[in-house]
Amino acid sequence: MDNSIQTAFRQVSEISTKEERYEPFAWYEKMRKDSPVRWDEKRGAWDAFDYQSVKNVLENKDLFSSNRSRRREGEQASPIELSLISIDPPKHTQMRSLVNKAFTPRVMKDWGPRIERIANQLLDEMQDPSEIDLVKQYSYPLPVMVIAEILGVPIKDQAKFKDWSDWVVAGPTDNSPEAIKRLEENQQRTYYELYVYFKETIAMKRKQPGEDIISVLIDAEMQGTMLSEDEIIGFCILLLVAGNETTTNLISNAYYCFTEFPEIYEEILKDPGGALPLTIEEVLRYRSPVQSMSRVAKEDTVLNGAQIKAGNIVVAWMGSANRDEQQFENAHQFNIRRKPNPHLAFGKGIHFCLGAPLARLEAEIAMAEWIKRYPRFERSSGFSLEPIESTFVYGLKELKLSIL
Repeated sequence: MDNSIQTAFRQVSEISTKEERYEPFAWYEKMRKDSPVRWDEKRGAWDAFDYQSVKNVLENKDLFSSNRSRRREGEQASPIELSLISIDPPKHTQMRSLVNKAFTPRVMKDWGPRIERIANQLLDEMQDPSEIDLVKQYSYPLPVMVIAEILGVPIKDQAKFKDWSDWVVAGPTDNSPEAIKRLEENQQRTYYELYVYFKETIAMKRKQPGEDIISVLIDAEMQGTMLSEDEIIGFCILLLVAGNETTTNLISNAYYCFTEFPEIYEEILKDPGGALPLTIEEVLRYRSPVQSMSRVAKEDTVLNGAQIKAGNIVVAWMGSANRDEQQFENAHQFNIRRKPNPHLAFGKGIHFCLGAPLARLEAEIAMAEWIKRYPRFERSSGFSLEPIESTFVYGLKELKLSIL
């Protein structure tokens, strides 16, 4: 994702305080009623807030491109611009066919016991569980350890992964030019470090391949075309960041919901096996781990009455769409029995999140294993709201819980 788009995401002035970053839903509701599709002159971008408009932007590949690059002529594409999230067909179709082999239902079934082992390892390490930081001790390390195994990289690099992920999704501390410039410099450094790390990893895997996705991609061939090294690096960066950041936030947001609605959590305790899959879907809708995605209009078009010009950026606010009263009955209620639940938390169309089955599986196992040990908990007296400083990904930096 290029820096100009990142800046556009984070200069939404209506979302500025900690409380507004974690509770933007009143603003979303106002925008859906007053300006469901609006042009923001300051950011030079369109915002889509209502469900149908967001769905149209995400699933209509012929009108809205995922290629958001703004490179000058002759400038080389960065690895992340070559990854699945940033490319259109036919290259997207080819690459997705290759990497999809790592996320089939059969492969996910094999991952179940491994995720369960990692979850119990982390629970065993909670030596004094009377008060814990759920993010630091559980919801963050679990997805990182899973992704490390999938990529075939050392878990000892976990601290690096955390730092890199934080910078990739970070927002500026304020909207001043200095803060935005500082953010862009740190993100450029982060992408460079990620590039070097995975370049060295790929070189190692060429010499000593293993049963991991990097080795598979190195050896993969589709229609006689090998993936380039930069394409492999781009996918690794995407998987590292998207694969752990969003799953971490899914789990953290779920536990926050449980402390918000203890009566609903009591329902879950009565039948975790039956309730957890539906609960995860409602958390994805109610507190979506990804709040927005951007596209670029390929041609002049009309979106909910708005005249979109070719080349315009359109930000699709999934977090708003998932609270749209026109789509979801009692949209502001947390209802784990909601059926159907056609949320857009994982996107729509050809860019529907490749790792969605893995995220769902990790969240379900993480919660099931937790409930076996610590069925009763509440927010600790030391809890303070510390949301991630981003309007792209959505979650908490920490969630301190007291075990009852």
